[in-house]
Amino acid sequence: MARVLVAATATVRRMTARARPALHALTRRRHGRRKGPALELAARPNPYARALGLLCVVLLGAWLGLLVVGDVRVPVGPMNTTMTLRPSLTGGTKINISPLGALELRSHEAPLRLDVDVDRLDPERSQALVDHPERIAGLQDEVVRDVEHGTFDLAVRSCVAVVAGAGALGLAVYRRPRRALAASGLALTLLAASGATAFATWNPKSVLEPKYSGLLASAPSLVGDARNIVSEFDVYQEELARLVTNVTKLYDVTSTLPVYEPDPTTIRVLHVSDIHLNPASWKIIGSLVKQYAVDVIVDSGDTMDHGSAAENGFLDPIPDLGAPYVWVRGNHDSGATQRYLEHLKNVHVLDDGRAVTVAGLRFAGIGDPQFTPDRSVTPGGGAAERLAGARLASALRDQRAAGTPVDIAIAHEPSAARGTDGEVPLVLAGHLHHEGMEVMKDGTRLRVEGSTGGSGLRAVEGRYPDPIEASVLYLDRDTRRLQAWDEIRLGGLGETTAEVSRHLPKENQPGATPVPTPSQSPSGTSR
Repeated sequence: MARVLVAATATVRRMTARARPALHALTRRRHGRRKGPALELAARPNPYARALGLLCVVLLGAWLGLLVVGDVRVPVGPMNTTMTLRPSLTGGTKINISPLGALELRSHEAPLRLDVDVDRLDPERSQALVDHPERIAGLQDEVVRDVEHGTFDLAVRSCVAVVAGAGALGLAVYRRPRRALAASGLALTLLAASGATAFATWNPKSVLEPKYSGLLASAPSLVGDARNIVSEFDVYQEELARLVTNVTKLYDVTSTLPVYEPDPTTIRVLHVSDIHLNPASWKIIGSLVKQYAVDVIVDSGDTMDHGSAAENGFLDPIPDLGAPYVWVRGNHDSGATQRYLEHLKNVHVLDDGRAVTVAGLRFAGIGDPQFTPDRSVTPGGGAAERLAGARLASALRDQRAAGTPVDIAIAHEPSAARGTDGEVPLVLAGHLHHEGMEVMKDGTRLRVEGSTGGSGLRAVEGRYPDPIEASVLYLDRDTRRLQAWDEIRLGGLGETTAEVSRHLPKENQPGATPVPTPSQSPSGTSR
């Protein structure tokens, strides 16, 4: 029976194929007699093209809806804010604090970003907070309630805006109510899926590692001090309340920014490198020392560009930077450069593994074995760098055996710095003109700094100048271990705007188990 049906189906298909040309010819003759236009069979639309077109209409309509009616005005503590959802490939939360700058939090991963614009400070509520500081203790619960209320209102309004926007645009494009209803339903589905994704990827600890962009002078106050780096209880609520308090203090000051109060239990180290004769670097370093209450500056080399004696006058501002200066020689720094620095006040030159204690920290370093101011490549240079790293590692072992273990080692070339793995908790380097942080195989953390001089005078050689980079390292005064670090990035050839990103080591994340560092090994040895 099945064979008969198959044969019959094939016969019908063949007859239809043979009859189709005759049908087309007859149609053309009939319309030819009427002297009217010839009718042709309409092509069936591609279903994928229809689906893609509907998706484009939905996305555009949803975006227009959010843009027009998708914002909510919410009081958060003493501030009046506007919350808005925006399409985004990376998600997260952006807090705009005009004119000071903006904070970005990696709060979630979804195709929607939450924008919070701080419109103004309410005079009555802020004055009440200033007059009664004890109310700051209850600010946490108040802020959380305000944020929860605002996000709920925003979710409801966003649903209405997305559905209405997609439906209205669908009706305008297709002019069919069913298509418009389908567009509204698809928009609501996409919004619900995005919300579910944001909820599933919600990261309340993101407030501990904010990224700031804006006025450099405002960064320390907004990002926060080291007392709030590690929090074990209700981290999101506490840090959010701290953020609101900091913004309130900034807005409450009319002529000057508030003084940044340092944490007395934290040592701040400013790491700079590869200045390359950029005179603007000294003003930037001096500003960072003052704003971040820096205890000691570490320069991992290439302060000069050619190492000539004529350049030595460039180093004269160092004693007036406001903090002790620890320095190692780079491959653009000559022996004459090193001897000149050794005679400057408040400067500590490290070489051949020499160690010194500054601001409560023990440093040891070695100068770069190569001198290549013309950017040449010395044969056997890699082996020389590795040998320098081995010499520094030997000096670190000698220091530990003498009962004076080193907290931070310094080398210019990262390949030399890698030779200290397992011998010291933290080693600093430069040379590469871009920043980086990694934990090496045997537990030593390697921090490579970018160019604090924006690659110096050669910055104008390229189409775009290199950024000016530095970092502030926060170390515990008792354990002398790294708590967190701020990566500071200034626009090339400028110092008024900046990006500041707060980072925490994994062992300092709330709830994490501290990881023993090399010098904490039970046997007293590192390997």
